[in-house]
Amino acid sequence: MSAGRDARPLTPTIDPCWLGPAVTAVLRGRHVSLLAAGPVTDTLRQELEAAVGPAGTVGGDLTGEPVLVLARRDLLPDATTLTGPVRRAVDAAHGLGGEGFALVGDGRSAAIVATGERGLLYGYFHLLRSAATAGSADALPTLDVVREPALAIRMINQWDNTSAGDHLGSVERGYAGDSIFFRDGRMVADRRRIADYARLLASVGINAVSINNVNVHPAAVRLLTDGLPDVADVARIFRGFGISTYLSVNFASPLVLGDLPTADPCDASVVAWWAGVAERIHREIPDFGGFVVKANSEGQPGPFDYGRDHVDGANLLAGALAPFGGRVFWRCFVYDHRQDWRDRSTDRARAAHDHFAALDGRFADNVVLQVKCGPMDFQVREPVSPLALAMTRTNTVVEFQITQEYTGQQIDLCCLLPQWQEFLAFDVSGEGGDTLACALARRSASSGVCAVSNIGDDANWTGHKLAQANLYGFGRLAWDPALSPREILDEWVALTFPDAADLHETLVELQLGSWSTYEMYTAPLGVGWMVTPHTHYGPAVDGYEYSKWGTYHFADRDGLGVDRSVATGTGFAGQYPTAWAQRYEHLETCPDELLLFFHHVPYLHRLHTGETVIQHIYDTHVEGARRVVTMRDLWRSLEGRLDDVSWTNVMERLERQVGSAREWRDQVNTYFFRKSGIPDRHGRVIH
Repeated sequence: MSAGRDARPLTPTIDPCWLGPAVTAVLRGRHVSLLAAGPVTDTLRQELEAAVGPAGTVGGDLTGEPVLVLARRDLLPDATTLTGPVRRAVDAAHGLGGEGFALVGDGRSAAIVATGERGLLYGYFHLLRSAATAGSADALPTLDVVREPALAIRMINQWDNTSAGDHLGSVERGYAGDSIFFRDGRMVADRRRIADYARLLASVGINAVSINNVNVHPAAVRLLTDGLPDVADVARIFRGFGISTYLSVNFASPLVLGDLPTADPCDASVVAWWAGVAERIHREIPDFGGFVVKANSEGQPGPFDYGRDHVDGANLLAGALAPFGGRVFWRCFVYDHRQDWRDRSTDRARAAHDHFAALDGRFADNVVLQVKCGPMDFQVREPVSPLALAMTRTNTVVEFQITQEYTGQQIDLCCLLPQWQEFLAFDVSGEGGDTLACALARRSASSGVCAVSNIGDDANWTGHKLAQANLYGFGRLAWDPALSPREILDEWVALTFPDAADLHETLVELQLGSWSTYEMYTAPLGVGWMVTPHTHYGPAVDGYEYSKWGTYHFADRDGLGVDRSVATGTGFAGQYPTAWAQRYEHLETCPDELLLFFHHVPYLHRLHTGETVIQHIYDTHVEGARRVVTMRDLWRSLEGRLDDVSWTNVMERLERQVGSAREWRDQVNTYFFRKSGIPDRHGRVIH
């Protein structure tokens, strides 16, 4: 069965997200010409046939005056024989890479011309997006655009478990039900929903996916052996949407599977073992993407177990995959997770840079270091990871977290696009010039971004209907980091709620303000981590304060915050380029929003706004909780103006968020009032 035939339309019980039937209405009853060949073309043909419906046709040449032409440039006749949008698109497509496309439309007809199949698929979805956002359900848009992705790697990591204890088919840090990939210790038999997911990812330009959890439990190791035929079948589905398939692997797989007594990366038998695994996978999956590896992190095995380093471990796997064009994504989330809370010299924020910066340039060409966007762990506010700036001679992807582990778990509304855009727009030198996104784009064709998915088997995919915008937005930012959050949300709202044009601005604004609102009522000024241990939802100001995880705020009767300066603290600030290091080092220049990440200050320290730290804590927590009530009341007023399923889902979540924000407000404000003894200047009740 071909990949295209696997890609069946969504069943009515499953939310179509931003790809509902209204989005393809512009092509209904039309004649379309498709000139290309290959697995992606098979999928594209099926997409077009579903869009044009029984009254339309999809042909393989330019006869019959097609209203839309999609063609690989090398399969078109001589350009001098072409006219209109097709001729203009052919000229514009000159020199494009395999994922780029030229799209020209004059309102009556349109043409998409690309060098490769992926470009045609991306151009098709761009056409649908443009038609939907233009507000006309039946008119082709007037366009003249050339688009190529800014970043070569645009990857999704699934943290799905094949099985883990009693949680068969669960998703680690998943808040939208169980896995769509695994059930009862093996791959699901009905793979239609996997195809539906591949379609969603391709529509926003995702080109790679790892299908299992980076914490690879013993049962998941067998995806390399017994489970490989199922992985190959899933890879066929993703191949049809231009997406490469990866597996997360356990570094100790030779031991876990019982083949060898060691996993030492410098042992010849281990080298041969991994080479054999790579060859077997390649036979089943000729375009296999490669491996994702979490090694010597949070108890996972790795090269340190044998006195080796990260270069030894990563290059072992890279060598096995190199003959087949595969890559190794080596995660840099490595730190001491058995820290003594009494020891202020150890700093988890330093760990990734300390481990990896000195290794720059030593990794194989097909190793990609996977660096978390911030130095800690996906908090609502962190600085950019200095390691992402330091590895100038190594392929790098910056890792984001779409699933809201620390940002409300898809109970609380928290649109993360403004945060991600800030990271990607970060000035890498601190003196003007390159952004982080530009630096990644220039670094190599094996650099870019990846993110932990937020989907599960809930009917609406993400648990919270509005959390779909985070998945959509990550793909759009990965393709074009210059897009603003508002531009992306304008698209998402128009595509997702096509029958609610009168509510468009309301829905955009609701999302745009949600990240700053969440930050207001949770941990203040960049300090992070005041969450309930293990579950990571809801407040526990001292929950991790005396733990082994190294996530402290150091609040006492005199002040709070972590001194990460070079002069008196852990020295973390010195890991940045000089201009940023100086800015973060000094209280006078450190940005307010990161003050407590870099400095321990008295409660009466004045921010650049002129307000004291303690009063800022009181004010923002009150204001954040108030804003959530306003959001809830606004959504309540939309009853009957949106579909009942979506309205009810979001209403239930916002009601829960009101309670959560109230708990955050009261617990944080009470904690710091009791610590400091300084009353709220406005005389509000603090319990």
